[in-house]
Amino acid sequence: MIQLLRVDHRLLHGQVVFSWCSQLNPNCILIADDNIVNDSVRISALRLGKPNDTKLVIKNVSDSISAINSGKTDKYNLIIIVPNIEEAVTLAKNVKQITSINLGGTKANKLTHPISNMVNVTDEEEKLLREVIGLGKEVYIQAVPSEQRREFK
Repeated sequence: MIQLLRVDHRLLHGQVVFSWCSQLNPNCILIADDNIVNDSVRISALRLGKPNDTKLVIKNVSDSISAINSGKTDKYNLIIIVPNIEEAVTLAKNVKQITSINLGGTKANKLTHPISNMVNVTDEEEKLLREVIGLGKEVYIQAVPSEQRREFK
């Protein structure tokens, strides 16, 4: 069961490990990222930061979609983390089980504008998120479970 699809450029860090994992108690975290799969140093660092009783799987987005849709992940209480909105939208459009996207943190740059204190988006990313909403999926901003959820509009 997919418990959470979270966009967070930091991937696996304190908010995810201590707040979200404590709240949701997943037994598997899937990091779906087309770039990190070839970075052995970052993969090693992520493996060190995972909760002890939680499996960590790192795949590219296409392989993640295939694994979820094949049923291989059905036995897990799964949190999926992606580093950017584009990869989250790709997953949401291609995986029926994904019903929402949690916007947790995206980097600011010269092309983005803030929609919260931790989430910055480009005009194109806003368009992609509206497409997902048009498909009947929820998009919301929430840094940690104790914070009030704010719908993206």
